[in-house]
Amino acid sequence: MSVPQYRKAAAVALVAGLGLSLTACSTKSDDKGSTAGGKVTITVDCQPVGAQKELLKNWNDDVAEFQKQNPDITIKSVSVGEQCNNPPDFTARLAGGTVTDVFYGYMTDLQQVLDSGQAMDISQQVNKDAIATWDSVDPALKEVFTDGGKLYAVPVKNYSMGLVYNKALFQQAGLDVNNPPKTWAEVRAAAKKISALGNGIAGYSEYSAGNTGGWHFTSLLYSQGGKVLTEDGKKADFNNAQGKQVLQNLKDMRYGDNSMGARQLLQWGDLLTNAGAGKVGMFIGAPDATQAIVSQFQGKFQDWAMAPLPGQDGAAKGTLGGGEGYFFKKDLTPEQVKAGLKWIAYQKLTPGKGQFDYARAKPQNYPVGLPQPLLFANGSDAQKQELELRKANANVDTANFALFEATPVPIKGEPRNAQAVYAVLDAAMSGVLTNPNSNIDALLKTAEEKVNQLLAAES
Repeated sequence: MSVPQYRKAAAVALVAGLGLSLTACSTKSDDKGSTAGGKVTITVDCQPVGAQKELLKNWNDDVAEFQKQNPDITIKSVSVGEQCNNPPDFTARLAGGTVTDVFYGYMTDLQQVLDSGQAMDISQQVNKDAIATWDSVDPALKEVFTDGGKLYAVPVKNYSMGLVYNKALFQQAGLDVNNPPKTWAEVRAAAKKISALGNGIAGYSEYSAGNTGGWHFTSLLYSQGGKVLTEDGKKADFNNAQGKQVLQNLKDMRYGDNSMGARQLLQWGDLLTNAGAGKVGMFIGAPDATQAIVSQFQGKFQDWAMAPLPGQDGAAKGTLGGGEGYFFKKDLTPEQVKAGLKWIAYQKLTPGKGQFDYARAKPQNYPVGLPQPLLFANGSDAQKQELELRKANANVDTANFALFEATPVPIKGEPRNAQAVYAVLDAAMSGVLTNPNSNIDALLKTAEEKVNQLLAAES
């Protein structure tokens, strides 16, 4: 999950009348999205919402320019919230068949999309003729959306997580902004100093609701060297020393040090709202979390920097990576699939266009220079073009991300059926963050039993 990108469970209100609007915009099976004169219409979601003024303008400008270049294609845009994918809503739209023709999903959504029967096999249609940069896309990302040798989605974003920290608060607390915490013990010590500033500031902040708690538990567990599921993906594997350490660290900060703030049960927007207001010293996230803090929650780029994910007693043993892509709804015509691929190529996979139009973004309240999205393989032509454009148009201090980039942590993917697993693990996270008398062993045992039941039901 990421902000956008990058796969986070959204904690934002959906557009009013979402179900109706999606039904109205969805392509009817009888007209197959075609209009008179051979024109093709497709519906596409993840249009920015009205509050995201610059992003929405960019999207609409891109639609207009794309349609000018492709007069036979009409794009009908649909907004489904600030984060594109709210897991419960996404599941409901899959079940109801109201997804758009080309619909956004997390890398962890593949199994539930396949179970719903809503996605097409696009293996034969996706190639370098349809998407010029296709051969440059990291093969590992393609594999994530592949099942049984069949491709079901086009990857459009990738990320990994680290420690995001507020330089201004570090300075106020007497901490070295160039030497951020490398271990969880150091995070705890720094959090105590930051929270001592008072004024409602949390030294360290964490998610525990809306599937985001389970998402972060996974990354914290990876930092300990643990894993959420067994290698075969059939049983839970977090009720152990590594899982207990994750929750103990949080409980110690929350109740031993009182360095995490009184308000808990935070979801995506809650934490970033606090961060934008200068009330959060540290949290774990992807590079684009700083983008959301500024573009959506009125923060300042210069306040934020990023370091590798801390480990328990040294370097982290792993960190969570993930991303997102676009699926194609079942029963689309070949012409609609071709149109959808053209749009994705233009908007998401062409250096200098769409999400990579850095020259346009540079003067806007939108960061250029973040080490994300990590879409193209190292050394590929598209990666070289993207890096050159990013460097030429950088409007943020790339030094703030230099430590994160220079000290990579091994990336591990999200577990099978991640969103359902995350929902279970939310309870363990919320338990230690809302109850000073919580029993960590009991919380993990209950979560283990529920995840095992979930996995058994799938097999």
